[in-house]
Amino acid sequence: MKQIKFITSLTLFLLISNTLEAQNKWSAEFRPGMSFPSEDLGNSNIETGFGFELTIGYRFMEHLHAYAGWGYNTFSIEDSNADLDETGCTFGLQFIHPLGTSEDLSYVLRAGAIYNHLEFEDGDGDLIDDSGHGLGWQIEAGIDYVLGDNWSLRPSIRYRSLSRDLEVVQNQNMNVDLNYLSFGLGVSKSF
Repeated sequence: MKQIKFITSLTLFLLISNTLEAQNKWSAEFRPGMSFPSEDLGNSNIETGFGFELTIGYRFMEHLHAYAGWGYNTFSIEDSNADLDETGCTFGLQFIHPLGTSEDLSYVLRAGAIYNHLEFEDGDGDLIDDSGHGLGWQIEAGIDYVLGDNWSLRPSIRYRSLSRDLEVVQNQNMNVDLNYLSFGLGVSKSF
């Protein structure tokens, strides 16, 4: 009986996979990047950060996709052994349209929201404060270069904005506006 269930499940999985492959409506992307803050944290400078994002997209119109994902970015604080980490979800719409008559090169525009939180950590990685999740926004522009077999490279530039409150000194809250430009290189697979 277990073998029959296994064979049935495997057959259904392969049929569904082939159907999705033929439609190319779904995509998955891994995007590492460098982030350059546009503002300081009180009297301290936020240094260049780095991070990554994983997203899933669904094409519901010829050039329009919905996307959702999760990301992580970390920033060092100058003259301190503390770090500022940003983690959370991202979601929105992306528009992918060919450049001219090329089938291998398209431009990508994204606009969406983020639901992230900020964590302030000491040099040992111990949590000093967590802002709790809140809404922010992002916009992005880039290109999509098709490598073949439904794989693409997506270099892009993104602007992201998030405002949250952090307790930086005991019982003293500070509103932190984390605004930054991010340069990333995404690797995408359509299926």
